[in-house]
Parts: sequence; structure tokens; C-alpha cells
Amino acid sequence: MEKTECNKKLLDVATQLFSERGLYGVSIRELSQAAGTSISMISYHFGSKEGLYSAVLQRQFACFAEIHEIRERVSDPVEMVESYLRWTFRRHRDNPYLLRFYTSELTNPTAFFATLVMPVIDEVIVIMAQAIEEGIRQQRFRADVDPTNAALALAGMVNYFFLSSLATENLISHSPERDEELVQQYLGIFTRGVGA
Repeated sequence: MEKTECNKKLLDVATQLFSERGLYGVSIRELSQAAGTSISMISYHFGSKEGLYSAVLQRQFACFAEIHEIRERVSDPVEMVESYLRWTFRRHRDNPYLLRFYTSELTNPTAFFATLVMPVIDEVIVIMAQAIEEGIRQQRFRADVDPTNAALALAGMVNYFFLSSLATENLISHSPERDEELVQQYLGIFTRGVGA
């Protein structure tokens, strides 16, 4: 197996195993066997099991950087909320393991939480709070709304849709074909709750 192929195989296998059982629930031997390589290849490519986990987290949370592109492209506060919702639906669809790492790190943080997870989550919340604050200045959102709390509520609303999918599959369709409809429903729920 070539270097780049081995590296990718280790990342793919580790993503699945770590998402299911966390950093401490997977042994280095399991990782190497599942990837069809030797334990020394984990050390060679990533330094350690923790180094591999760090690389997995970096790969999973890299998609959060897109919030900057959205913010540069969108200046209208309501359109920013809509863009955020659409992006979050797409982010979860394109990264099926992301929510597992997200919730695992929030509820049982590893040593990587402070350096890899918290900064990207903070960044998104700050950007969305700034957009909501702008909406308040424009009198499009209520003046008594705390922008950070509103950004957290928005994130919670859409993230919980994916988090609860197993428990709510009999109550609501989780089909990707409904994403745009849901974006519009969530936008309506959010903006009518904070609309001026």
C-alpha cells in the first residue's frame, strides 16, 4: 500500500471506529487491523493513536471554515440565517460522522477539544451572533434578543434535527429531498420568533 493510500485508509477506518466508540474505546491494534496495515504505520503517519484522532478531528471539522465564505458572500441578516441553515443541512449530509464527533467532544471532551473543536464552534456562533446583532441594528430582529443566545438556539434547532433522527424517524421524514423545505420552515420558526 502506497504512503498516501495508507494514510487515507487509516483516516477512513479511524473516522468510523472513533465515531462509534471514541478515542479511548478503540485500540491501536484494532485500527491497524481494520486498515490492513501494521501498527508502525500509525506511528509513521500520525505519531500515535492520539495523533490519528487529532487528524480525524481536523478533517471532520475542516468543513466549518466555509462559514467565512458564506459571511463574505452574504450581508443581509435574514439571508445569513437562511444560508447558515442550508449550510448546516449540507454539512451534516456531506459529513455523516461529524455529529458523532461534535456531540462526543461536547459531552466527553478529549485533550483536543480546546484546540480543535471549541475554536471552530465558537467561530460559527460568533459569526452568527454578529449577523443577528446586525439584524437588531437594522430593526429586523427584536431589540431584546441576545445575539449569542439566538445563535445558539439556531444551531441547536438544526443540529437537534440530525441528532434526534433515529428517535424521530417515525414522526418526520429525514430524507435529503426535504432539506430545502425544512430550511424554509426553520427560517420561519426562527425569524418569526425574533422578527421585529
